[in-house]
Amino acid sequence: MGAARHVAIIMDGNGRWAAARGLPRSAGHRAGVEALRRTVRAAGDLGIEVLTVYAFSSENWSRPETEVSDLLGLFRHFVDRDLKKLHENGVQVRMIGNRETLSDDLLHLIGKAETLTADNRRLRLNIAFNYGSRDEITRVARRLAEDVAAGNIDAEAISEDLISSHLDTAGDPPLDLLIRTGGDTRLSNFLMWQLSYAELMFIDTHWPDFSFDDFALALSEFSCRERRYGGLGAVRTATG
Repeated sequence: MGAARHVAIIMDGNGRWAAARGLPRSAGHRAGVEALRRTVRAAGDLGIEVLTVYAFSSENWSRPETEVSDLLGLFRHFVDRDLKKLHENGVQVRMIGNRETLSDDLLHLIGKAETLTADNRRLRLNIAFNYGSRDEITRVARRLAEDVAAGNIDAEAISEDLISSHLDTAGDPPLDLLIRTGGDTRLSNFLMWQLSYAELMFIDTHWPDFSFDDFALALSEFSCRERRYGGLGAVRTATG
């Protein structure tokens, strides 16, 4: 059966997981970090080439200041605590998203993680941080418009492939599968260009409870799906 090379996850349900247990939302976010650790290990064991996770959206800045501060602290803690182990396990860390408005300490942390793990090949972990798909596409359009204005390229040369090569995920294999936990069934401004022909799975499990078995089951279901890519003939993932 076909295997997914590139999997993306919207890690949703931390707050509802905490509320169901009478805990503060911050406890749900901490439990979500543990789920991320498990999932990164599972991705390597299951043969995934690229795992892209939605860690902090460009819209998350509008949340209460205390929650934003907690989320940023958890991000810093995850990178600081886990970077050495990720490196030892052959994980290449890459941040995708808009870096223009990030603080110097966050930029330093991101640069440190990317530099240390740049040559690792077992698994690429894309952490979408300060990411929004509309913002990503806008940044690409602006960059290409500047190139046209400067005479570096002709407008007629702009193609789907050229746009893809300027996205934050440039160099990754095409996105095969999106998993969203937590029961909601929307994309929330995540990887909208990349998701054009990906398979979508929405599961009720809240992110802190997402397990190896949940991941393996999703990949098993993916391998049985038929992918048509706009054509009439069914193409199974084995040949997709």
